[in-house]
Amino acid sequence: MPDLAANSAGEEIVRPHPARLRVMLPLPLPEALDYLAPEGIAVPEPGCFVRVGLGSRHLVGVVWEGEAGEALPVDKLKPILEVLPTPPLPPEMRRFLERVAAYTLAPPGMALKMAMSVEDALLPRAPRRVCTIIPAGLAMLESAEPATKQTAARRRVLQVLRDEGACSTAELARRAGCGVGIVRGLIAAGLIGEEFVSSEPAAAPTPDWQSAGPLLSRDQERAAERLVERVREGGFSVTVLDGVTGSGKTETYFAAIAAALAAGRQVLVLLPEIALGAQWLDRFKRRFGALPAEWHSDVSQSTRRDTWRAVASGRARIVVGARSGLFLPFPELGLVIVDEEHDASYKQEDGVAYQARDMAVLRASIAEIPIVLVSATPSLETVVNVARGRYERVHLPRRHAEASLPKIDLVDMRSQRLEPGRFLSPPLVAAVGETLAAGEQVLLFLNRRGYAPLTLCRACGHRFQCPNCTAWLVEHRFTARLICHHCGYSAPVPALCPECLATGALVPCGPGVERLQEEVAARFPEARTALMVSDLLMGPRAAAELADAMVAHRYDVLIGTQIVAKGHHFPMLTLVGVVDADLGLIGGDLRATERTYQLLHQVAGRAGRAERPGRVLLQTYMPEQPVMQALAAGDRDRFLEAEAAARREAGLPPFGRLAALIVSAGDPEAADFASRALARAAPQLPGLAVLGPAPAPLAILRGRHRRRFLVKAERGVNLQAALRDWLGRVRVSGSVRLQVDIDPYSFL
Repeated sequence: MPDLAANSAGEEIVRPHPARLRVMLPLPLPEALDYLAPEGIAVPEPGCFVRVGLGSRHLVGVVWEGEAGEALPVDKLKPILEVLPTPPLPPEMRRFLERVAAYTLAPPGMALKMAMSVEDALLPRAPRRVCTIIPAGLAMLESAEPATKQTAARRRVLQVLRDEGACSTAELARRAGCGVGIVRGLIAAGLIGEEFVSSEPAAAPTPDWQSAGPLLSRDQERAAERLVERVREGGFSVTVLDGVTGSGKTETYFAAIAAALAAGRQVLVLLPEIALGAQWLDRFKRRFGALPAEWHSDVSQSTRRDTWRAVASGRARIVVGARSGLFLPFPELGLVIVDEEHDASYKQEDGVAYQARDMAVLRASIAEIPIVLVSATPSLETVVNVARGRYERVHLPRRHAEASLPKIDLVDMRSQRLEPGRFLSPPLVAAVGETLAAGEQVLLFLNRRGYAPLTLCRACGHRFQCPNCTAWLVEHRFTARLICHHCGYSAPVPALCPECLATGALVPCGPGVERLQEEVAARFPEARTALMVSDLLMGPRAAAELADAMVAHRYDVLIGTQIVAKGHHFPMLTLVGVVDADLGLIGGDLRATERTYQLLHQVAGRAGRAERPGRVLLQTYMPEQPVMQALAAGDRDRFLEAEAAARREAGLPPFGRLAALIVSAGDPEAADFASRALARAAPQLPGLAVLGPAPAPLAILRGRHRRRFLVKAERGVNLQAALRDWLGRVRVSGSVRLQVDIDPYSFL
């Protein structure tokens, strides 16, 4: 009904209703909600961040495109409470979030939540108290008063304020090299003033795109020219920078970054490992004279807030970060680079399940900009897209500076006799001894953290299992704890068996990197060893310091997990030994052989990256396995052809479609009940098969019982539509969680 009123003559007049607007909230809601435009100001445009009421709460959302509904009368709608002074979410970003939600079958509000991950960034910066120089302080500086030790410190404080400008008390003390008490004493003496400022932090120095980079090889020059050409042409394109390990791929794509910065565009670089960031940042600073903005879980909340706002306002011209960097609100994005594009860590498993590499291609297509996928071992999906002509390939076939690729030999462990409690074969032990005698360095790779993957009682056979998961507890001897690597549960290693109370009966089974270090120390007591594992490296700087120590030859033997596999350059490292090359082949993962090839190829690539030739020994119980044969022969393309043929025959990605449905509940009966209801409603469509339900390999995870469905479809089937219809016909109780994973990477 229209709003009726009377004028002074008693005649009825119609007041126009406030505009109805759709507001998307960062909640698991199926669609945007309707609100009334605020009175007294211009109607906010789509993309504006607004504060609204929902029940008793006040939430921040985004004005969304589309016509608001007419089902609710105006008097039932709430008005928008406030329009926030935040740069609006760009149209391209809003379309991207809608497409992500549609592809992953996630509520659109949950996709928006990823773009609003730093709530403080949506609000104006709180005023900060800063110190300022005042006339009395300047007069003291200009006086010829003799300087005692205390007044010398005071003069330094005043000089810093005069020369470098206002800053906080703590920052001023740090710059002047004195205690905070000196600064506070100057404030009390009336020599320094204080005031509140609310301005944004000063913009970081802009990388100098005109800075001359290192001399490129002819292969690098040709590849760089192609990448720069794509940037200058503009428009959507996908280029795969495919280069052997050590071929200089990073310096090559730096040329494309320089071209994008020269064109006044923003750049996003995705890295799979935070630990790779510090070395990458050092190389970037040497090339461009300034650091980019960082975006990953290791930076502080205040830094994330400032980075988000700097990106949204266009002040941050280049960002390097983890997969979540895809959801930053770039208004002028001109180039995306996905380094190590094959890496499985680009797959987000929790919450909205997405593959960052694929979503990065989607974002580039929506923004109509170029994207570069970089790898020495491209994923099969990428290789197939190149073969189909959807992606362009640029190849770097040789290592930089004429370094040679390492020789890879297989050690057949079936013919080796190992001492009890030892895990290094005689050929590998001999090779380590020869390498150390030559004054060179060794890398031993075992993709298993801790001391031992299983601890049991030899008296009664009791095995230590996580109380929250169907997983064994891993012994970490350095911390004397048993840890679950799935949920984080931790307990001290007991002195006796909790089952039979036997003392001295607990024995470790199998090796972890800590146990491997123990063996190396026993065999080579003079060798200086170091562990490179995520448990012991607190952030990217710690990883960079360890890498610098290796370059400085402060260590002889580096022992590590997959964190050592890529991005590191150690000139004196000439031997790589893989202790258990078969480890990645265990389990039912459809990508197991591909991942194993990629990981071992990357690890092998750490050897012989300078003038000294490298050697790699792979300890395996399956030397006849195709992946081992391909590694030994150095024939990547033959391996990929065989892998593609096997997947094509089985109708598996990238030649078919997969989706996983994971049902979980605290009560196993509730999980089973919901699973049976889903099974009864399963779609019956040509080209689509539903497998399950079945208990997941990790049947209990974080205390929740899990059941899995696997949906297999031909490429022509609209998988999302089939799943949406299926799930829309089944109601599950509130205690049951149902997660949909399109293109699953984990089958646990």
